[in-house]
Amino acid sequence: MQKSVAVRVPASSANLGPGFDVLGMALDLHLEAGFGNAPAESNVADENHPLTVAFRHCGGSQDLWVRSQMPMGKGLGFSGAARLAGCILAHAEKNGAGKKEFEASRAEILRIASELEGHPDNASASMFGGFVASVEGRTVRIPTKLEPSIIVWVPQQQTSTKESRAKLPSSIKFEDAVFNVGRTALLVAALAAGDKDALAIATADRLHQDLRLEKAPESKRALQAAVDAGAWCAWLSGSGPTIAAMADHAGAQRIDDALPKSGSKMVLNVDKVGAELFAI
Repeated sequence: MQKSVAVRVPASSANLGPGFDVLGMALDLHLEAGFGNAPAESNVADENHPLTVAFRHCGGSQDLWVRSQMPMGKGLGFSGAARLAGCILAHAEKNGAGKKEFEASRAEILRIASELEGHPDNASASMFGGFVASVEGRTVRIPTKLEPSIIVWVPQQQTSTKESRAKLPSSIKFEDAVFNVGRTALLVAALAAGDKDALAIATADRLHQDLRLEKAPESKRALQAAVDAGAWCAWLSGSGPTIAAMADHAGAQRIDDALPKSGSKMVLNVDKVGAELFAI
């Protein structure tokens, strides 16, 4: 077994509007973690860190370091990335950091990380990269011809996913279920066909987004500002409060400039690689 091992895991945006707990995309914003020689500007991951909790859950025994570009509690998949990283590192401690062993175990590692997370959309996107659909332990990457910029607006406040989910209704109207099924199918088809004109309709939602935006009026204003500035579509990232918008590269800065100055802003790309494991 290698003495020093590191993993690099991308951030994610989940739901993408109507795909509640099913759809996700990976973003080129990363969390890095490992054991052995710690790199500069890294921190010790204490026993309460979701990275370490997942690592211990999977039988990992060493001390871990971590450094992350991801904001916590903002809807960009920090907890899913951290838990996935912990599970990957525990596997590497037991089996080594060989690419062949890691590739053969991706599905099982993801299963455990998704169970710890409670839903698969974030962890699946972080594991495989790109756009993904995940249901009952099966993840499929959605092929797309689109090469978009993803503009994210991140307010100061945090959101607890657990608390946010607890406020969602336990039942929905039949017509709302049909609405979301149709939009989710259209969104997958639009991505696969490269039909950017269909994305605005395809990212509409009646299950969770409006309820969550009622508690985050500034996020609602940011979403509308992105659309008004020419974004192909915009959605509440995960449980929020971050807003994500999709656009071509030429229009990304215009949309960034139009977003409220009360939050931080980033222009990102879709991460197509997913989780990577390294022997140092």
